[in-house]
Amino acid sequence: MTRVKICGIKEEVHALAAVEAGADFIGFVFAPSRRQVSMEKAREIVDTAKKSSSATKTVGVFVDTPASEVNKIADFCGLDWVQLSGDESWEYCHQITRPVIKAIRISQQPREKVYAELTAELKELCPQRFIVLLDSQVEGQYGGTGVTFNWSLARQVAKEGPVIIAGGLNSRNVAQAIEIAAPWGVDVSSGVETDETKDIAKMKAFIEAVRRADDNKR
Repeated sequence: MTRVKICGIKEEVHALAAVEAGADFIGFVFAPSRRQVSMEKAREIVDTAKKSSSATKTVGVFVDTPASEVNKIADFCGLDWVQLSGDESWEYCHQITRPVIKAIRISQQPREKVYAELTAELKELCPQRFIVLLDSQVEGQYGGTGVTFNWSLARQVAKEGPVIIAGGLNSRNVAQAIEIAAPWGVDVSSGVETDETKDIAKMKAFIEAVRRADDNKR
């Protein structure tokens, strides 16, 4: 089953809608962004979501934040996972007490070089503690770009360990992405928004499209 992460949650109503629709993860952005949420607000939403369902896991998204602060926020909010979307090193990742989703931005480097670097790193990681998220590289942005990358690269990397793909996904193209990349999970933010606000109908449509794609693989 392809896991679904709905990122950039800022309101309880959207968190509950994502949980009800069957999202496996909901993400909260703590880095400077139009989707940024305060510790206090995130804690309220996390508490509400967990009362609704223990199956949906909560993720905090950080960019180049001191590890001690990340751990403090994760504890305060009761997060299940931490996503590191900046330029954090793998050594830094080991300082995080929660399981880590490490975002890697895919540039226009030769595919062979990217693949070699990623697979070498994946072989050193424990899949219960670390998952790689592949996203598009857009100058000046650390996620939520709405831009796709070459999904065939993700398929190569996914053979080495669990991989989440992000960047430009929506209900219309996610089935194709799953067919090409065969990822462990998919991540969406701008693809389920209308006028920069989470759209409940789009979240439902996205998750339904993922589940149909999974059914078609059987």
